[in-house]
This record gives sequence, C-alpha cells and structure tokens, in this order.
Amino acid sequence: MNIQLINDVKTAFINTFKTDPLLIFSPGRINIIGEHTDYNDGYVFPAAVNKGIVAAFQKSDSDKSTAYALDMDSSIEFSLETLKPSKQGSWENYVFGVIAEIQKKNKIVGNFNLVFKGDIPAGSGMSSSAALENSVVFGLNELFNLGLSKHEMIHISQKAEHNYVGVNCGIMDQYASMFGIKNNALLLDCRTVASKPYEIDFKDHQLVLINTNVKHSLSDSAYNDRRSVCEHISKLLGIKALRDATETDLEKIKGQVTPENYQKALFVIQENNRAEKASKAIEDGDLVTLGNLIYGSHNGLQHQYKVSCEELDFLVDQAKLNKDVLGARMMGGGFGGCTINLVAKHAIKDFTESTSKAYKEQFKKECSVYFVELSNGTHVIK
Repeated sequence: MNIQLINDVKTAFINTFKTDPLLIFSPGRINIIGEHTDYNDGYVFPAAVNKGIVAAFQKSDSDKSTAYALDMDSSIEFSLETLKPSKQGSWENYVFGVIAEIQKKNKIVGNFNLVFKGDIPAGSGMSSSAALENSVVFGLNELFNLGLSKHEMIHISQKAEHNYVGVNCGIMDQYASMFGIKNNALLLDCRTVASKPYEIDFKDHQLVLINTNVKHSLSDSAYNDRRSVCEHISKLLGIKALRDATETDLEKIKGQVTPENYQKALFVIQENNRAEKASKAIEDGDLVTLGNLIYGSHNGLQHQYKVSCEELDFLVDQAKLNKDVLGARMMGGGFGGCTINLVAKHAIKDFTESTSKAYKEQFKKECSVYFVELSNGTHVIK
C-alpha cells in the first residue's frame, strides 16, 4: 500500500471537512488468465494488487453529500433523494450507482463526505472502476452499519456499473478487488461466485506489466457487443451460458452464426479451459505450460475475439522474441491497457529496456513498466 497516497487523502479530508475520516483501501487487480469468460459464467484467475484506491469517509451534518476526486481535482455536491446518472464517462456515476443500488436494498444511507485518490494507472486494464465501486460500498457499509456481506457488496458494485456507467461487466473485477488474498491468485468460478486460492511462487520468474498507455474508444461498446454475441449463441445452444458448451456443441450450430461470431464463442470455450489448466500448472510449478497457456490466450484475444490492438500485439510479439519470457498476453477488456508478462528475474532489466526502446521507435510514444505485489482485498486502513 502506498503510504504517500494514504497521507494525501487523509490530509485533504481533514483540511476540507475538519474531522478525522474512516479510511478504506480497495485494490486494483491483475488477471493471470481467463479473459471475457466471467460474463459467460466461466473461470477466471485474478489477484488483487498493491495499487488501488484510498477513500476517506465521514458522516455529514449537511443536507447534501459531497464527493471529491482528489487526483482529478473534481468535486460534486449531490442529494441522496434525487440521484440520477451524470453524463457518460463521469467519475461520479460510480459513486451514484453504488448509492442507488444500496438504496434499492432498502438500506438507509445518510449524508456523507468522501475524498478519494488512486495509484492505479489510468486505462491500464487493472480495474480502477471496481476498486472505486468497492471502496464506496465498503466505506458506506462501515459508516452506516448497513450489515451488507462482501458478496452483497460486490453485486452492488457490479450493478452500479451496469445501471449507471453503462458497462455490462461480469463479476471478476469486483470479486478480485474485494476478496483478494496476499500472495495468492484466485481461481474464481463466476457461476457459483466461489474461488480457490493458489499461492503464487514463480521461483526464478516474475510477473511484469507493460502499459501501452493507449485506450482506444472502442472498448465499452465492443465489450457490450461481445457479451450480446455470447448470450445469443448460448440461446441457440439452449444453455444458460457458454461455460456449459463444448467445441463439439458449437460445431453443431456453425451454420446458424457468422464465422466471426463462431470464433468469438470458440474463444470463450477455449479460454475457459485455459484458465482451469493454468491453475493446475501453477499447482504443479509447471511455468512452461503456464506460459504457453498465456500466449495462447493472447492469440485467441487477438485473432478470435478481436479485442486486441496494434500496440498490445507489438508488445506480445516483442516478448516472443525473448527466450527469457515464458508467456505474455493483453490483460483486461482490450483495445489498450497492459500486457502481463512472465519473465525470468535475471532478464527483466534487459527485456523491459529493449521492449520500451522498440515500442518508442514503433509508435513514437512511451510505454510504462509496472511491478505489483499480490495484496489483500478491500479493507479498513487501521
């Protein structure tokens, strides 16, 4: 956890509202493998990380509530009685959405003040949105003794994103951020919303994130489009979700769907299998197999699901040129953000320097390199 970040948020809150706040840390997440499987009731393999959102809360005597996004120097005053979505893309929709979903459960939220700031790189695909949603629901639950379970809280966060932000997301981001366990990744079954922790010991290797520092505008609309394709094909197959399909099942309806949509569904079925195989590879300490599965995931995201972009593909191609990188893939919804790379520790400096140089030559812009530690989920900062 970033001590400077905690101090910044606490100081800003005290200076603005003249009282000590309740402090919450809610982490971002990485996903080792299992992309776009969560909204298909499938398996994913995420972990919470030590970058996230620090949020400060306290009750307010005013007849209004206030939220202040410190890193954007943007604040808003609002009434709890007249909540409605702001214009598309506004950060306050995450806050409003969470409050509205709590209210739907007939829980009483009083007026409050909120200051928050994060150190998750913008557009990195590490889910700052879920971290913000979880920080708000967790903080309000503590502040007003709402009695919500962690499972109830993540569903509130997810519905906030559906109904106020307009992204029809699965449950992975909210789950990983809320339930993360230090030094563990979680094999999450998105149907049962239950997970099995796997302690991560990559021995002589380490996960390295490389951010393209681009976020193409296609991402939200393409995400919703991919989800509707998956739901349509599930209906054709007479099943609840693609998690229940095999490649043989899909073959039977090949003539009823476009070749592009067939490939999208095939990707989801194959990616679900990769996530399960990856957990076995980690259990067995078989990093070569894990790396091959990670490369296979990117290949499918690029060519079948078509959610990659030129910058991400370039970074993965650079990784493939280096024998000390066992696997690399795009991470997150797509069209920008980070690649996740499994790299031999002794080679990290050379790999990241040569990749950064090649990226700058190719795209005339910088990429960014991050190292993360696997962290506990959303919690009160003592």
